[in-house]
Amino acid sequence: MNVLLLEDEYPAAERLQRLLLQAAPGACVLAVLDSVSSAVQWLSTNPAPDLILSDIQLADGLSLDVFDQLVVRSPVIFTTAYDAYAIRAFKANSVDYLLKPVKLAELQAALTKLREWRTAPSEPTAAPTPPVAAEDDTARRLERLLDALPRPDRQYKTRFLVRSGEQLLPLAVSQVAWFQSRHETTTLATTDNRRFVVDYTLEQLESLLDPALFFRINRQFIAQLPAVQRLHPHFNGKLLLELQPAPSEEVLVSREKAGAVKSWLEG
Repeated sequence: MNVLLLEDEYPAAERLQRLLLQAAPGACVLAVLDSVSSAVQWLSTNPAPDLILSDIQLADGLSLDVFDQLVVRSPVIFTTAYDAYAIRAFKANSVDYLLKPVKLAELQAALTKLREWRTAPSEPTAAPTPPVAAEDDTARRLERLLDALPRPDRQYKTRFLVRSGEQLLPLAVSQVAWFQSRHETTTLATTDNRRFVVDYTLEQLESLLDPALFFRINRQFIAQLPAVQRLHPHFNGKLLLELQPAPSEEVLVSREKAGAVKSWLEG
């Protein structure tokens, strides 16, 4: 099975590849792409893969925009921390819709569903795509999916319990300035410049934090809106962010993600 992976965060892409090889040992990842533009270019110039495994949010926009621009006949398994795009996702040859962090058992179930689609009877002249379910069956599947996913009015995390010496301290989310991942350790920085290690990856935090307040700046940082003090143009279309309190290293935003960061800051 030839698989195209669309994912703009390197750790998440690495994890998905490991899970995929466990769930389907014969799978071959043809390419790992991080943007809508690169996905459109690749799909326009290469044979259709057997499966597309795609995050919803890419560096320069939503992966769903790829399917608005191209006729993509490959089945798709979407992954994301949020459920706001479920209906659009199911209009794009979607096999399944998995919430991050993706679990091995869920990926295995999605691949089983793909195999069942491929072995289902179809008309001899039908295009080599997953059989289209009857309208009422599609509606029932989508209804069950939305029932199982967190609701749009879900309650995001409001506090963290952090360790300070021998004590555990509750911290309100409003006290958080940013999170940094470094050497497989995630550090929480407070608005008054205290630092605590927390037992979450940035991928997990993305699904726990309100996206209106927090944004994944790059592979190392998630910042809360008030912590972003200034933006500076940098080389090759990148942005340099000033965070308060200041971390010990520069916080750079890639050229591909610069537009998304600006949109988030504008509200």
